[in-house]
Amino acid sequence: MVQSVFFQVDNEIPWQDAGPGVLRQVYGHGDDLMLVKAKFERGAEGTPHEHKHAQATYVAGGSFEVTIGDQKRIVTTGDGFYVPPHVLHGCICLEAGMLIDAFSPRREDFL
Repeated sequence: MVQSVFFQVDNEIPWQDAGPGVLRQVYGHGDDLMLVKAKFERGAEGTPHEHKHAQATYVAGGSFEVTIGDQKRIVTTGDGFYVPPHVLHGCICLEAGMLIDAFSPRREDFL
């Protein structure tokens, strides 16, 4: 099994470019679970996409217009959302912020 080290220290994890105005850090992961932090500048977009992974997201800061399938909602600090596998989803950052994503299984494309 491929997995991360047991502990992840924020200032030791490199930021990856995830598109215009979006950076991400990959935290703990094993074959069936991955935690990712994504930092968004105001106006940055999480381009609509779908993947085989289930995704649960916590809004750690900021404000986002999130679209999941045919539903759209504004979420802010303390809110969260769930995206089932193979459902089209995306977001627009309304106020600079941070999303914490959990994926199952792990996103191999992020490694």
